[in-house]
Amino acid sequence: MPDHAASAHDLGIGRPVRRVEDLRLLRGLGRYTDDLRADGALHCAFLRSPHAHARIVSIDAVAARAVPGVVAVLTGADWQAEGLGTLPCVVARNRPDGSPMPRPPYPPLAHGAARHVGDPVAAVIATTRAAARDAAEVLEVEWDPLPAVTSGPAALAPGAPAVWPGLCDDNLCFRFTQGDAAAVEAAFARAAHRVSLDFRITRVSASPMEPRAALAEWDAAEERWTLRTGTQQPHGLRDTIAPVLKASPAQIRVVAGDMGGGFGLRSNPMAEHAVLMWAARKLGRPVRWTGDRFEVLAGEAHARDNDSTVELALDAEGRFLALRIRTVAALGAYLALMTPHSSTNNLGGLAGVYRTPAIFAETLGVFVNAPPVLPYRGAGRPEATYAVERVIDVAAARIGIDRVELRRRNLIRPEQMPFRTGLVFTYDSGDFPEGMRKALDAADWAGFPARRAAAAARGRRLGIGIANAIEIAAGPFRAVNEESAEVRFHSDGSATLLLGSHNHGQGHETVFRQMAVEMLGLEWSRIRVALGDTDALPHGRGTFGSRSVAAGGTALRAAADRIVARGKRIAAHLLESAEADIEFEAGSFRVAGTDRAVRIEQVARSAYAPGALPPGEEKGLSALAMVAAPEATFPNGCHVCEAEVDEETGEVAVTRYLVVDDVGTVINPLLMKGQIHGGVAQGLGQALMEEIRFDPDSGQLLSASFMDYAMPRAADLPMIEVLGNHHPTPNNPLGAKGAGEAGTVGALPVVMAAIADAVGVPHLDMPATPERVWRAMQGGG
Repeated sequence: MPDHAASAHDLGIGRPVRRVEDLRLLRGLGRYTDDLRADGALHCAFLRSPHAHARIVSIDAVAARAVPGVVAVLTGADWQAEGLGTLPCVVARNRPDGSPMPRPPYPPLAHGAARHVGDPVAAVIATTRAAARDAAEVLEVEWDPLPAVTSGPAALAPGAPAVWPGLCDDNLCFRFTQGDAAAVEAAFARAAHRVSLDFRITRVSASPMEPRAALAEWDAAEERWTLRTGTQQPHGLRDTIAPVLKASPAQIRVVAGDMGGGFGLRSNPMAEHAVLMWAARKLGRPVRWTGDRFEVLAGEAHARDNDSTVELALDAEGRFLALRIRTVAALGAYLALMTPHSSTNNLGGLAGVYRTPAIFAETLGVFVNAPPVLPYRGAGRPEATYAVERVIDVAAARIGIDRVELRRRNLIRPEQMPFRTGLVFTYDSGDFPEGMRKALDAADWAGFPARRAAAAARGRRLGIGIANAIEIAAGPFRAVNEESAEVRFHSDGSATLLLGSHNHGQGHETVFRQMAVEMLGLEWSRIRVALGDTDALPHGRGTFGSRSVAAGGTALRAAADRIVARGKRIAAHLLESAEADIEFEAGSFRVAGTDRAVRIEQVARSAYAPGALPPGEEKGLSALAMVAAPEATFPNGCHVCEAEVDEETGEVAVTRYLVVDDVGTVINPLLMKGQIHGGVAQGLGQALMEEIRFDPDSGQLLSASFMDYAMPRAADLPMIEVLGNHHPTPNNPLGAKGAGEAGTVGALPVVMAAIADAVGVPHLDMPATPERVWRAMQGGG
């Protein structure tokens, strides 16, 4: 905990203040959804499909209803009979002929057919969790299994089983393109070198520490729900779940407390939310549910799952002329809220930090018998960086130019800022050559041959990788990039910050206090942070896309400015001076050129005191701001990784990892580095071991527990060194660019680059399991 008596200089922006949340969380005082209690709450359990694709012939609930404690058994037929809605998708794309993409119904409980393993089919409501689960196990479902397909390329093959026969017989949901195809084709025609790489980005699960959980309550007197659940976007969940229940958003209060990670997948309305709210209203009692790990891996949305071919055209000197990529994105069986987003919305990252003049991207979104994909830490950014950085390595090997030198020749230079890239983005600031230079020096790239020789003497193959990463953050569309913040002073001079942004591990309670100390000169101990309750603040976008500081900080800056403006009027009255003569600095209002001053806390107390304000001045002191940051930002960095491979077993050990990052203004160096570390860990996990796998014939999920879905542990990660090359952005008042996803964006390509270098092959697909690495070594590349 910070010293409450410390000065604003010690606790403000840029200071390494320890997280205040940790004192609460480490003492077991967190408020996770499963910790909450409600009088008379019932428990829900779901029956999920054991088949990847099957017709639901009938459901016999007689035995289930006879289990002691069972209150209700609900099915998709019951949902449909009440005329309720389906889960929405807000990202629209088109088919190749220009027609709108097909939008299959996404009911919270499958009706007619189940379309992936884990698809919820029925809900059992009982007085205890054990009774609900026991009853779910004796529900009798007559299934008619149907052919299934779980691979994107396989789903496009002639004769592939249709996930939605009659609606989309060829499984092609959409074709999306971006860039200048003709310019790219012309550049390839004149190129001295043309390099192509086929690669796969695996399907993964976010696997938060805390499984999904929810508690739904219905207030019959107010005809209103309260839904308590871990979500990154409380207001967004309220607004998108309301039409599903044929209700108004005003009828729903969402409260999101602590949660053990979100990573993007907790930004969407889930089937279980709708079912619990429906059951609570039908039964007039609170209904709760906490999923287990199987329900996370089989029933929760997945992420990534792309098969791509990327091509790079270069001139005789190794300068990039054009890049193009074709991706088959396996969407899943349903279109969840943001399913088409990741494979289509962040394609601008294909420009990387390079001067490639022409880029073209094509994405084919394909239905498969699997849970829908949703944005996951990076949401298309790691995939784009992976494509460009891996094809650069392959090109360097193919044409005989050192991979560092090839990058150096093509980097955007700082004097070229702002720089309009070959695809979508215009970068505002940064020094990419300096970032790469710092990384190479700090990683002792020149000393690597000696380390490789030492490893060889131990029977280990040592490889090194480099990747330049860049991503878009806090954008790109102002229409959906606004955020809310309110500063609300109380009659004792203390203040509460109400935030539309939400905390799921980033450290909001610490960082936004630091901003308030800096902006308003408040004492640390007199600031409270409140967030996650839709009744407390009218609107908020939430936390995703590395936007909290850039978007939420911009809103807090605007609210603080309004507090200061009103405070000057009150201070002028208290100090018997003209408002124009009042200056504000470090929490004090002062008459310019004098020592006459009043603290902001006294101004706040006076705002509530009888007779203390001038006639006509409104009581109280608070300010709400709902604003958008003017433009997007572009965090960037250079990652260097070393990995050892055991020649006998193929086991990989990542031995060194360094990143030089540019996140703009750093609010808290400790928390920034923690965000980078977490992102690297998730990228490294996907590179080395994580993968959702299905049996290609039956569509059965083969990684349904942590026995089969490997998760990185502390021993799998080296010490991660984070250095700075920070250039504040002019695109928001704080100069902050964002850090939440930066680690993941660079980790995927750099870890795989190091392993490929160790093995001695141009490329190796993830995950780099010991078997895959061993086979690559036996094949000699």
